[in-house]
Amino acid sequence: MMEGWIEVRFGDVVQFPPKIKMKKDESYPFIPMENLDSGIKYVKPIIEKGLKGSGSKFEEGDTLFARITPCLQNGKIAQAKELNGKSGFGSTEYFVFRGKKDITDTDFVYYLSKTHWFQQNAINSMVGSSGRQRADAGFVKSIKINLPPLKTQRKIASILSGYDDLIENNLKRIKLLEEQAQQTYEEWFVRFKFHGYENVEIDAVSGLPVGWEKVKLVECANLVMGQSPKSEFYNNEEKGLPFHQGVKDYGLRFPTNSSWSTQGNRIAEEDSILFSVRAPVGRLNVAIEKLIIGRGLASINHKKHWNSFLLYQLQNIFYEDNLMGGGAIYNSVTKKDVERIEILHATEEINIQFNHLTSNIDKQIKNLTKQNQHLKEARDILLPRLMSGLVDVESL
Repeated sequence: MMEGWIEVRFGDVVQFPPKIKMKKDESYPFIPMENLDSGIKYVKPIIEKGLKGSGSKFEEGDTLFARITPCLQNGKIAQAKELNGKSGFGSTEYFVFRGKKDITDTDFVYYLSKTHWFQQNAINSMVGSSGRQRADAGFVKSIKINLPPLKTQRKIASILSGYDDLIENNLKRIKLLEEQAQQTYEEWFVRFKFHGYENVEIDAVSGLPVGWEKVKLVECANLVMGQSPKSEFYNNEEKGLPFHQGVKDYGLRFPTNSSWSTQGNRIAEEDSILFSVRAPVGRLNVAIEKLIIGRGLASINHKKHWNSFLLYQLQNIFYEDNLMGGGAIYNSVTKKDVERIEILHATEEINIQFNHLTSNIDKQIKNLTKQNQHLKEARDILLPRLMSGLVDVESL
């Protein structure tokens, strides 16, 4: 053990849970479990809710640690952020950790809880019925850890936070770019304020600008329905191509890989639109690389390579999970159902202009996403080495 590091019990050096007073029926920032992303440090509330009964309570910077299966196995651990000076609450299935004054740094506690060995200890403590097992709080408090001096804790947390802050900044840039593309779509294809709109009349029958029309998806796009290869070809060792059965590994725009297959002939090429054909129908992602698709997905590509144009069209149609713009809800759809989706086509000139503009935006989003992948990989390699003392932080 490195000089100054001591062996202690986790519950002796961490506030677990921290003491927080909140008033029943008052509104507080709320963070649901599904908002936690295993690869992203920070999680923010998207709504405020009235505190009705039980629930985990936390403040800015506290660690939210999923204690229930399968969320714990999936690494749903994050740090609460942007609570605007208020306390927040969430699922009863969170453990909440905070550093103890002059003993443990709160950021360090977060990174400690992100280590594989700490999570595995929590997983090993799980009790309860199959499918609803929970980590045992008493066991987690008893986990023995090697704790460095407070100064070293802060240095370790600062190094790792450097990666996460860059990831967060990239996510903010991605959000701004997505908003720019969406606003452009609404301006051009909803409000009809496209370039030169002043000189174009609206057709009295269709309600569309003259020269515009609605076409079936099959008329403008190529569609590949997924088909799952035999499970004997699946693996987690990155052999073959990434395999996606459905929306389980969907991200904000691009899926993350958790399974691969050495066989499979239903392929989504890089930049293909991934469309879920089983509940939740219409969920969209984009293939960041070549991959195999299972029977829960379809791959869509515009015949004229206007995939950005097509992506924002589909996002506008499927504005909620399972819910099409016409209001019909589906548990699953067939190839013919997807082919019959109506797409709004402007003139060739407008379509090209819009696709050129949004494809440049999409390229920036893709590059920023890849940057974040590399940052996460570098952070995750460094994390166990720093937390175990294998790397002398004073030399960095």
